Amino acid sequence: MVARACRACQLDPLPTESLPLKRPYYLLDVFTETPLAGNPLAVVLESAGLDASRMQKIACEFNLSETVFLFDPHDPVNTARLRIFTTVKELPFAGHPTVGTAAMLAELRAPEHLKSRHVGVVLEETIGIVSCTVRRPQGSATLAHFDLPKLPEPVGVPAPEARIAAALGLSEADLGFGAHGPALYSAGLPTVLVPVKDLATIARARPDLALFGETFGETAVYLYTTETAEKENDLHARMFGPGLGVFEDPATGAAAAALAGALMIFEKPENGDHTVRIEQGFEMGRPSLIELGLDVENGLLRHASIGGPVVIVGPGTLDL
Repeated sequence: MVARACRACQLDPLPTESLPLKRPYYLLDVFTETPLAGNPLAVVLESAGLDASRMQKIACEFNLSETVFLFDPHDPVNTARLRIFTTVKELPFAGHPTVGTAAMLAELRAPEHLKSRHVGVVLEETIGIVSCTVRRPQGSATLAHFDLPKLPEPVGVPAPEARIAAALGLSEADLGFGAHGPALYSAGLPTVLVPVKDLATIARARPDLALFGETFGETAVYLYTTETAEKENDLHARMFGPGLGVFEDPATGAAAAALAGALMIFEKPENGDHTVRIEQGFEMGRPSLIELGLDVENGLLRHASIGGPVVIVGPGTLDL
């Protein structure tokens, strides 16, 4: 007897238009030279055809502080266009996605050039054009820096100190050092900047979610102190952003960029170039290091940059 094929197994081929697209992505760790430290990032390379709703769902699936979606640039002279999503909303600009994406694109498109010179990467973000420089010193991780597309500026007055302290689980006496007090600045992402006394104080911060929402809404809150875990660094920081879908962030370039405005007011740095090394993520077990560059001329901030090392953890594919 000749066996007959079951009709249920004789499936008609799927029409081509219904087949899922293969969208490659990379997972990176940013602001670290060590895999599984720093701030993790997902970058989806081929995002054409994805609308905002779909990108938001994919960002939720990755469940990282931010996910980047790459598109062809509007202007072909630029490297790429990107959109940045947290798990709850799209951002016009963010630091660790910019640094990570620039490093990844340079590694993918110009690995040989990185061995001998700096590689320029120009990204189109919602905030505007962001110019980046990537290099890979011998024996070191890939390093990427970008010039701030917008210098920090004050964007309002923060809440009273007693209310800020209560929302962070601290006392009013815990806030401030030297000339530093709470401030509200933005270099693309509004951030409440909260100086605190020391490492022990910053470690005790525990946001009260109800008070936090009432006090800060969707604004990021960046705590910083001059006492550091590693002596070669200048500042120790933590960032809380529950309203952005990020309870705590291991490394926050946009907040460090906003901090440049407060440093100009409270520290009044001399003319010339300055580098501020900011450690973050230690309380989360994901130590990170951000380099904030300041170019001061006639007492004014003329240029600023954010940068640090990037590690590519590995590739993957979305069938979407």
